[in-house]
Amino acid sequence: MADSGPSKKRKFIQKGIFYAELNDFLRTELEQDMSQEGYSIGYSGVEVRNAQSRLEVIIRATRTTHVVGPKGRRIRELASLVKKRFKIPGDQEVELFAERVAHRALCALAQAEAVKFKLMEGLAVRRACYRALRFIMENEAKGCEIIVSGKLRGQRAKAMKFKQGYMITSGENIKHYIDSAVKHVKLRQGVLGIKVKIMLPHDPEGKGMGPKIGMADKVIIHPARKPAWEMAPHELKKGYAQEDPEPAFEEQALDGQDPAAGDYPAADPAMEQGATMGGYEMGAEQGYGQPAEQAYGQPAEQVYGQPEAAYQQPMAQETPGGPNQYPQY
Repeated sequence: MADSGPSKKRKFIQKGIFYAELNDFLRTELEQDMSQEGYSIGYSGVEVRNAQSRLEVIIRATRTTHVVGPKGRRIRELASLVKKRFKIPGDQEVELFAERVAHRALCALAQAEAVKFKLMEGLAVRRACYRALRFIMENEAKGCEIIVSGKLRGQRAKAMKFKQGYMITSGENIKHYIDSAVKHVKLRQGVLGIKVKIMLPHDPEGKGMGPKIGMADKVIIHPARKPAWEMAPHELKKGYAQEDPEPAFEEQALDGQDPAAGDYPAADPAMEQGATMGGYEMGAEQGYGQPAEQAYGQPAEQVYGQPEAAYQQPMAQETPGGPNQYPQY
C-alpha cells in the first residue's frame, strides 16, 4: 500500500505549531525594533493564508507605518527573515502585508502592550491601569478586567485587579465575546505580568467591533398583540387588502359653496358690514347711539332713551274663561 502522505491530524498540528512560532517571532522582532521607552507599534496578531504557490502573512498593528518602514524596506526584511527561519522552499513565495486595527480599544493585545510601555516609563501601576480601563470603556466595550501581578512596590509579590462593566467567565459565549492577552514586563525589581480581558459588544451589523451572534441568555420581550375585537378594520386586513391606518379624506364641494366652509350657510351681507348690539350698529362709519336699519331696510322706530309703546298701556291677558283685564282701582 502506497503512502498517501501525512495524516490530517499531523497536518493540523503542523499548522498550529507554525502559527504559534510565527506569532512569537514577529512579536519579538517588532518589539526589538521599537524598544524605545513609551513607544509601541501596537502589535495585535497575525493571520496566515497558505496557498500552493505563495504564503500570505497579514500583520495587524495599530501603527502600520513603522511595520512597513521607509519605501517598504522593513516589511521586505521581515519577509526574508520568515522564509529563512521556517525553511520555506524557494518555489513558494512569501508575502507580508500590514493591516491597521480599526478599533484598537477593543483589542486586548494592543492594550496590554500599551500598559506595558507605560510601566516601562515609570508610571504608577494604578494610574496606568485606570487610564487604559477608562479608554476601553469609553469605546463601547461591555466590560474589562486588568490584572497586574509581581513585585509592585516592596519585595513581596502581590496582584492588583481592576474591573469595570459586565464580564462573563463561562459558557460557549466566551469564545466569541472575550478577548484576552498576556504580556510580561522586565523591570529592575523583577518581572511583572499583565493580563487584559475585554468583553466585546454585540455587533449585528458586522462593523468589526464584536461578534454578530447574540448572547445565549438574552431574552427579547415583544409587545402583546391586541385581540381581534380590539383591532381597527384596517389592522385586520393583511396582504394586498391592507389599507392605510388613516384613510385619506376627500373633500367634496357643495353646490355653490366653498368646500372649506363646510355645512354652514353663507353669512348675511348686512351682518358683514358691522356688528350690531341691541339694534345699534357698532361700526366705525355710523356714530354710537344712532339706530341701525333693520334686516329688510326699514328704520327702527325706537330711539335711545324713550320707552316702548307696549309699556304705556296695560297688557291684556286672555284666560280660558274669556278675556280678562286688570281691575282699575
